[in-house]
Amino acid sequence: MKRVTGDYVPGSLAASRYRAFVPHPLPPEPPLAFDTGLVARLERANQALGRLDGLTRMLPDPELFLYHYVRKEALLSSQIEGTQSSLSDLLMFELHELPGVPIDDVEEVSNYVAALNHGLERLRGGFPLSLRLLREIHAILLRGGRGANKTPGEFRRTQNWIGGRSPATANFVPPPPERLDECLSAFEQFLHTPGERMPPLIKAALAHLQFETIHPFNDGNGRLGRLLIALILCVENVLAEPSLYLSLYFKTRRAQYYDQLDAVRRDGDWEAWLAFFLEGVEQTSTQAVDTARRILALFDADRLKLRGLGRRAGSAGQVFEQFARRPLLTAPQIARQLALAPPTVRSALMELGKLGLINEITGQRRNRVWLYQGYYDLLSEGTAPL
Repeated sequence: MKRVTGDYVPGSLAASRYRAFVPHPLPPEPPLAFDTGLVARLERANQALGRLDGLTRMLPDPELFLYHYVRKEALLSSQIEGTQSSLSDLLMFELHELPGVPIDDVEEVSNYVAALNHGLERLRGGFPLSLRLLREIHAILLRGGRGANKTPGEFRRTQNWIGGRSPATANFVPPPPERLDECLSAFEQFLHTPGERMPPLIKAALAHLQFETIHPFNDGNGRLGRLLIALILCVENVLAEPSLYLSLYFKTRRAQYYDQLDAVRRDGDWEAWLAFFLEGVEQTSTQAVDTARRILALFDADRLKLRGLGRRAGSAGQVFEQFARRPLLTAPQIARQLALAPPTVRSALMELGKLGLINEITGQRRNRVWLYQGYYDLLSEGTAPL
């Protein structure tokens, strides 16, 4: 179905003329056409997401997985925009060790984690998903690193564009700043659409694309737009925790992802975008459930290996459980967490090393860092920099 999804308005910059796109308010008009294929995709996506949420709720220690789900999404979302961080870089950064990439790259990923956590905390405290909250999240997302000079927490007051050296040669030009208020007001109103009037997954898909089209900030729009998906699904009670990392799907299909965004703006093909989005939800949810199950199986198998240590199994088991929460640790961190004597921790680390469960990755005699390799390998699937 062909739709007009917005209006083009003329603009000029340095004697060059261009056209900026001002999107119509959501929901689309004429209404979305839910044929049997799209309805089936929505049902499969909801079922897969339900399995993921159910598994997360049933875990004896959900925080054990959510810590890494959030970091994986942060890493992948930042990689889409060009950062070269790996999961180990982020974990080393959080250990206050020197990462293997420019510090700005890792700081961007770390800021994403903090921004998402802030948004969830505010929502759980009863604050509405609103423009004010998006500004708060944006301020955290760009606090330091390359984004510190891009007016964190403030909507833009100048024209931006995507691709090209100027708006005249750009791939896409979002609304001019004087039209932002009307676009954002309508967008906020759509965010408050009651769940019974629109399926949450459809709402998240439409809101993500509309946010990317409005592009209301000077920087960080892509990351915040992807973060918005998790916030909507949590506030709509589809997910108890942000356990869906759609950025993996977008990362591996970047060209198709951008083509789908353009197809909506150009032809109003919302249905093709929804089909693409829902397929991503289904695939990513299924992969996340599979990964969680493999991690649980790994933990069970490795705990069995500890039984052969006899009297040493007690302290070694306590240290192992710390690695099951954080795959990258130092001896002082473990000692503080468990209130064990440093010699006891060092002895336990050696025992775990002999069993092949962990390995030391610095090669140093002091300030050593230990990695639970099997766990890290499962967590880092798909996170190699582009």
